[in-house]
Amino acid sequence: MINMRIGDIWKLVVSIVACLAAGAIGSIFTQQAIPTWYATLERPAFTPPNWLFAPVWTLLYIMMGVAAFLVWRKGLESRQVKIALIAFLVQLVLNALWSVVFFGLQSPLYGLIVIVVLWVAILFTILSFYRISRAAGVLMLPYLLWVTFAAVLNESIWLLNR
Repeated sequence: MINMRIGDIWKLVVSIVACLAAGAIGSIFTQQAIPTWYATLERPAFTPPNWLFAPVWTLLYIMMGVAAFLVWRKGLESRQVKIALIAFLVQLVLNALWSVVFFGLQSPLYGLIVIVVLWVAILFTILSFYRISRAAGVLMLPYLLWVTFAAVLNESIWLLNR
């Protein structure tokens, strides 16, 4: 990211803020449910402590934003860049939607359905990003790993509480 122009700095900021905004939307539903509904659920032994989620997600959102910036920086005149960024936006919406469904609607089953679709969308995004910027694709891998873990956790919660 050496020799960044003002336009690049703006794209980087917008990319990171968009990701953090998706997280903020999801957290509205999450924070309300944690001390109430979520606290009553039976959870598997491998469930991380609640305090761990916010810093992990914050780091992942920043990494996602940097990845999106690296792709956006290549130019919107490229069809490949447009497709990759649309895929990115789709997975970002699905990311926020999962919190709405799992915590807001209090539905581990529907949350599981959303997170499986989210996982596929993330994989498609990674593959699209990697073709444009290897660094962008690699930056998205920890997110895929965390969502894989979250999907297993979601499924376990659903199985324990149905």
